[in-house]
Amino acid sequence: MKSLKPSSSGKLIMSQPNPRELKELYLQGQNIMALLRKNATTNGNTEEIIEVSYDLQAGSYVSALSEPSIAEHKQNYGAAIAQEMLTRCHPTSILEAGVGEATTLAEVVKNLPSETKAYGFDLCWSRLAYGKLWLDKNKIADTTLCTGSLFQIPFSTNSIDVVYTSHSIEPNGGFEQPILQELYRVAKKYLILLEPGYELASAAAKARMDSHRYCKNLVKTAENLGYSVIKHELFPLTANPLNPTAITVIQKTPISESEKDVESVLACPKTGATLQQFGEVLFSPEALCVYPIISGIPCLRAENAIVASYYPELSDLP
Repeated sequence: MKSLKPSSSGKLIMSQPNPRELKELYLQGQNIMALLRKNATTNGNTEEIIEVSYDLQAGSYVSALSEPSIAEHKQNYGAAIAQEMLTRCHPTSILEAGVGEATTLAEVVKNLPSETKAYGFDLCWSRLAYGKLWLDKNKIADTTLCTGSLFQIPFSTNSIDVVYTSHSIEPNGGFEQPILQELYRVAKKYLILLEPGYELASAAAKARMDSHRYCKNLVKTAENLGYSVIKHELFPLTANPLNPTAITVIQKTPISESEKDVESVLACPKTGATLQQFGEVLFSPEALCVYPIISGIPCLRAENAIVASYYPELSDLP
């Protein structure tokens, strides 16, 4: 495999990128995240490492549901998350941050009132494409999926009643604070985290989490930020005993009447401003750039932006 090195921005630089070789190594069963960390000589997982690793897994989560026991666990898991939401409020909107192939989101939505608007974003377009197909197969409509980063969430402030995660903060060990700040910003009422319960785990589980550079200290980080943590305990449904899921519920400080209505839910990840749709692109009047919509999936990571200062004036060109 060709060598990789980190740039000054923390991104990886491959001297001669070879995605096909990475795909072959993945199919051979190698841990791509660990391999990329080693070649990048970094102790943690950069966003690029996470993206490459998870994109190669695209389709595997949907395929796994062909196993009845896994499908049953996912159904129970999603139902339990929905019940947690409903004990707190009756959300008109929910967002899964790091939605992957929407296998969890689908089960959550099935257990919420039909009028609940659902959203999800993920780093990987490939996983979202599988997710879109999965939602269609489950006859779940009125759901918006887009690409996005946990560090620059493409949603407006206070725009979603309940924001939740399901092991999406997990590989971002060392970046807990900026991620929590972004998730909290978008939430209007509650932030529900289903993430590795490092502090509640066995010694063997902790050692495994440390080796994978998983997140930790989410409660302490949230409390240091002044957030109101109203629940933190092991979740009763865990797929892997060596990666036990903990549920952490954070209640958002009530917002004023003037802040309750947002002009648009989706927002420019660079500026947070409202986006305007022109055909198959979303235009950011503040950043003067456009974001493409590919197969119905808005691509709303900052690096997806194309500078187009005069797009509204020129969008009707033949």
